[in-house]
Amino acid sequence: MTDQRIRTLTWIGLLAVGLMAGILFTLWLGPEGSAFERPQSVERVQLGAAPPSGYITVPESEVPTEYLDALSLNEVFKDVSARVTPTVVFVQVLSDGPQGILQRLGGGGEGRRGPTQSAGSGVIISDEGYVVTNFHVVEDASEIWVTLQDKRQFPARVVGTDPTTDLAVLEISGENLPVIALGDANAVSVGEWVLAVGNPFRLTSTVTAGIVSALGRQVNVINDQLGIESFIQTDAAINPGNSGGAVVNLRGELVGIATAIATETGSYEGYGFAVPVDLMERVVRDLILYGEVRRGYLGVTILPVTAAEARQFGLPTVQGVWLQNVQRGLAGAEAGLRDNDILLRIEGKEVYEPNELQSMIALYSPGDRIEVVVWRAGQEETFDVVLKGRDDPAYDSWLTGMDQRRQQQQQRRSIPPPNSEIQEFNAWGVGLASLDVRTREQFGVAHGVFIAFVTNGGAFEAAGLSRGMIITHIDDTQIFNVETAAAALDAAAQRRDDDPDAEPALVQVRREDGAVLFFEVEL
Repeated sequence: MTDQRIRTLTWIGLLAVGLMAGILFTLWLGPEGSAFERPQSVERVQLGAAPPSGYITVPESEVPTEYLDALSLNEVFKDVSARVTPTVVFVQVLSDGPQGILQRLGGGGEGRRGPTQSAGSGVIISDEGYVVTNFHVVEDASEIWVTLQDKRQFPARVVGTDPTTDLAVLEISGENLPVIALGDANAVSVGEWVLAVGNPFRLTSTVTAGIVSALGRQVNVINDQLGIESFIQTDAAINPGNSGGAVVNLRGELVGIATAIATETGSYEGYGFAVPVDLMERVVRDLILYGEVRRGYLGVTILPVTAAEARQFGLPTVQGVWLQNVQRGLAGAEAGLRDNDILLRIEGKEVYEPNELQSMIALYSPGDRIEVVVWRAGQEETFDVVLKGRDDPAYDSWLTGMDQRRQQQQQRRSIPPPNSEIQEFNAWGVGLASLDVRTREQFGVAHGVFIAFVTNGGAFEAAGLSRGMIITHIDDTQIFNVETAAAALDAAAQRRDDDPDAEPALVQVRREDGAVLFFEVEL
């Protein structure tokens, strides 16, 4: 055999070995070359004083930078579902009074008298038997039973409730309880996959999938003057019976407690809302330790900042919340905050909406010191605020003032319109009436028009305007009657027709309490 032939056979052999190694490496990587391994366990998460035992380990998904193929994603869903469903329980409630439970996610029997039964969901968060659910699930309950996925059933007692966040903690007595791990709400991103686990329509241990649709949502379902809403929105199917159930990420970690849906039919229409896990954990720890939530307060009334206010205060961008009625003797005032400050950041985190500020402050306790950055007189200023609790004497005065303002808002809804004809502006979704002497004296204005009604879904409603306000200016035009208002609105509409990028109409209003507000109305 010649040297040339030997060299040729050697190269062929090396090539065959290389091809075989490549095939084996490809098979190890899996379809599309995406490496997928069983995730490793994360550190246990503990609530309460004693270390947990019998804890369900939750995988730390090592998702590769390249996209997972469908089969691999399917395995993740299966694995997470198998690990999470044992930690989500079926909550059955017997109530002696009028049916008041499951208002957020239905449940039937609304307004019935006598004993009623309803059902919801809960999540086991400690091997000591603590279960978190919604306040509206157990409200007015005379008897509560909790059923696990393995069919074990336990009577439950209410440890504590917090109507301001619609959360409650139950306690059951059992051994080897499966416990969920807690995720990080700050790590939740719009667009990421989540699973919802609960008991919709009494269909126990139901798992649905979707994505995070939005963060920091306020949908006005918590009927409490200090209600805190900064929900995670998801399109994972959530229905009556999901209340108090789990919303988890693809690590199997709890990121939210299912609380509400936006619907016109009473069932799933693609909009579900969950209390973020960090707020849940803060509330639950206090309920377990004290039976109540000991929350710190700034002691201020706040309003959103629109583009109009941003221009008014000289802000470089539209951000922050507008401080009004900084209560004397409470935390904000003692630290140096003033009326008409624009609060920009809390502990380095940007603030854009009032409900964001409320949810941030809700994570702190009385006595906690936080760094607050405000915009004042054209520049940023920093203050250290020591929060105060509701047991502070000044708190009662502040709360009383809030009650009075709330009553005034309710009275505004019943303010009779002036004795003049109401003209409808369908394009803007508003009805206006010229002022009479009584209305001028009532509001303390010399000119303007009365907002007689605001159409749901209209431009005025979307901008935040409501019935019972007096419009005094539209853009730079003083409004004296319905005719001048019509001309100003026509001019704003024409401006928008000529230039689609034109500024929206700037509407200045006066409330009965004397407050002057600005709204940008987009036609």
